[in-house]
This record gives sequence, C-alpha cells and structure tokens, in this order.
Amino acid sequence: MSRPITTLERYQEYQVDIGIEVHVQLSTKSKIFCAAENGPSKNPNQNIDPICAGYPGVLPVLNKKVVHYAIMTGLATNCTINRKSEFSRKHYFYPDLPKGFQITQGDKPICLEGYVPIRLENGDMKNIRLIRIHMEEDAGKNIHAPNDDISLVDLNRAGSPLLEIVSYPDMKSAYEARTYLKTLHAIVTYLNVCSGNMEDGAFRADTNISVRKKSATQLGTRCELKNINSFKFISDAIEYEVERQILLLESGQKVTQETRLWDTKDQKTFSMRSKEEAADYRYFPEPDLPPVCIDERWIEQARAEMPELPFEKSERLQKKYALKTDDVDILIGDRELADYYEKAAKTQSSSTLINWVLRDLLGFVKEHKIALSDCKVTPEKLAQLVHLVDQGKINNRAGQEIFAVVAETGKDPQALVKELGLEQMGDSSELDAVVQKLIAENPTQVADYKAGKTKLMSFFVGQAMAQTKGRGNPQIFQELFKKYLEN
Repeated sequence: MSRPITTLERYQEYQVDIGIEVHVQLSTKSKIFCAAENGPSKNPNQNIDPICAGYPGVLPVLNKKVVHYAIMTGLATNCTINRKSEFSRKHYFYPDLPKGFQITQGDKPICLEGYVPIRLENGDMKNIRLIRIHMEEDAGKNIHAPNDDISLVDLNRAGSPLLEIVSYPDMKSAYEARTYLKTLHAIVTYLNVCSGNMEDGAFRADTNISVRKKSATQLGTRCELKNINSFKFISDAIEYEVERQILLLESGQKVTQETRLWDTKDQKTFSMRSKEEAADYRYFPEPDLPPVCIDERWIEQARAEMPELPFEKSERLQKKYALKTDDVDILIGDRELADYYEKAAKTQSSSTLINWVLRDLLGFVKEHKIALSDCKVTPEKLAQLVHLVDQGKINNRAGQEIFAVVAETGKDPQALVKELGLEQMGDSSELDAVVQKLIAENPTQVADYKAGKTKLMSFFVGQAMAQTKGRGNPQIFQELFKKYLEN
C-alpha cells in the first residue's frame, strides 16, 4: 500500500525546519533537589516536601544521580561533557510552580554540541545535531475540574528531575522528526535513565516548526507545538501545522510566533499563548547551588556503565541473524522486545522467528493490551513452537493455533501438538490418496486448471487442507497436485 502524499510534496517550493526540545524525566528514587519520592502517584500532593513545595527559607541540594544520568545521556548522544556547569533561575508565574521560578541551567549546561543519528526513508543516515542537554526541575500539574470553573494544583511532579535535550532545526519533515524522537526515546530507555512512558509525561516533546520558500536564506517564524504524548500525534500535528503555515504565507498573511496545542479529535492545532522569549524569563544564576564540577574519572565511570546502545544493537542483530533493516528498527525501538527476540534466537535460530515475534507475539500483546513480560508465550516456548514448524512436525496454520492456546494457558507447545491432534501428516501415500480423491471429485476445476487457470491450485490445496483438518503439509499437497494435473 502506497503512503499518503505529504504536505511538502504538494507544496514543493517550500521547505520546513523543525527543532525539538525533549523533556526526559529521570528514573531516580528521589527528586532533583530534595528527598521527596520521585515518580507518579495516584494521590495528589503525596510525594512532596517543603523544598519542592516552595516553602520560604528552604535550600535545594543537588541529587548526584541526576548528574550521573546526564553524563551518560550526553555520552550516548555524542555530546561534549562540560567540566563545569551552573544552575540558573528561570522566572515565570504559573500556579503549578510554587516558587515562582524554575531551577534550570542557563548559558552553562552540562552537555554541549552532540548529535543523534537517524535512518532516513531511503536507508541513508543523517545526524540530527544537538545544541545542548541541561538539567532542571519539573513543575507541578494543573487539573481543571470538568464540571466546575475551578482548577486544582497537584505538586507530585514538582521537583522531578528532567533532562532537556535541545536540537538544532535540522529535521526537514514529519518523518525525520518522528524518527528522531523514536531514536532518542530508545537511547534513554536503553540507558535505563527514563521509563519512556509518554502517557505519564516521562518523555515529552515541544516541537518548533517554521516554513520558508526554498530560495529563502533565513528561517521562517516558528510556532511551538506543546504537550503531545504520542509519536503518531506529533507526526500528524507537524503535517497539519506545516500546511497551516504555508497557506497563511500563500494568502499573503504572516505567521505569528506562538505556542499551539494539538486537538486529536478535530485533527488540527489551535493557539495556546504567545511564545515567550528568553528575556521574559529573567534568567540569573541560582545563588543557592554551587557549580557542578565533573572530572575525567566520573566521565569514565559513566562510560563504563553504558549498555549496548540502539544503533550498536541494530548493527549486531542484522549481522548475526541476517535480519532486514525495517524489522530490526521495530525490534530496537523496544528494548524488551529486542531482548525477547535474542533469548528466543539463542534457543532456536530460524529465519522465520522474526515473523512470529513481529506478527503473532507483538499482535497479541497489542490486541490484549498487556506487557510483554506478562505474556505466557515465553521466548523459550516461542522458539520451541517455531522449531516444530521448521521441522515439519506441524504446519504454519497449526502453529498459529498452538500459539493462541499457549498465550491463553502457558502450556508446553510440544505437549499441545499431541493433545490437539495437530501433528502434520507427512505420509506421502496418505496425502496422495487425498489428492487423487479430490481430482476425481472436481472434474470441472481440473479441466479449467489444465486449460490454463493455474490460480485454481489454491482451491485444490485449500480443499486438501480441509479434508485433513489442517494437518496436511501444503507444500507436499501442491507438489502432488502438480504431478497429477500437469503431466
């Protein structure tokens, strides 16, 4: 099926420039500047203390683990680690920011000038450059009562540690932006510094978009898309926003710099507020926190703890198991899925294993909305099932039937073959008798086949499989029908 035509393919005289600010919520036990528990809670204002709640007179204390995670993320994204970084105060007055300012990093962030490699649609590689990665605290959350004209404030998230990863406007399409985000998401989850849960806000992106004529040398006026919590929605919102800006320019109007939100129901963006400039935030150095000094020993310690990263895993899986690039991209996008595949492949290295993982396994967990770890089809059981199919003990149809039973009960695949009577008939004389019987019973179809309607082979094989209740070998059936029908 061909993909839909993109906005830029319809307006070929225009180009888009996309830069993204990604907020990565770190999976530390405590918050960035206090000992309050870090993480989601069902009860509002439960994980708070006087520091993250903004009580007067309290002082922040930096969580060392946050710095360590920042170094690891910087190394994984090819950044230069700043040996001395500093915190600043960024002022804005929202109800969910109790101090009236956010502690963040201003002109001296912890990581500078990195890049994230992405794979383009044509298979080429492109580096998306990073301006910086900096540490900061999260704000709380405003909850708007649906049936009343009031808003409530939940400070559970206030003070949670964030890394903000800021790219250059290097992305030139919604596809590149989506691929960049998925790649970055894989990196931080492989590092185990972030859960990656977008619904909980652990990985969220603010996307800056501007369009211009290809002949223009300066970037266009940018608009920011905020608070979109899925890769698909971000991609859809970019497509819409690019067209909105192009149509404004085509009609002689100007694009207004602003922050916009995405309406998933109506599939369009709408204005939230005018976009603040850096001067609006009144940055100045945070007086209650000393500079963060990092020596070479700390960097080497972080480097030693680095796991295999997504692109390293991708290259290894393609080389070791002869997998297609597209299949590997799906695997490495989910570390748990990639680990599952490797465990199964160690038990049964088969060229068809990847199909069972991506088609049957992934389809099952998505349909039933369960975690991969909760699926009763363990890597060992799937490997055993694939081995039974590869050895011809059962056919593919029986394999899928057994998969469904294993997923439901957790039973052993080998035992289910006998229990369900699904062992494939491999006796040629037995299958030969079925073929000759069907040829005798279907003279019209036989005549049509011999007259050139060879697509009827699927009819004959289907009838034979029905006669044997799915236990016949379809390849042998096809060979036998050809023997009698083509000679």
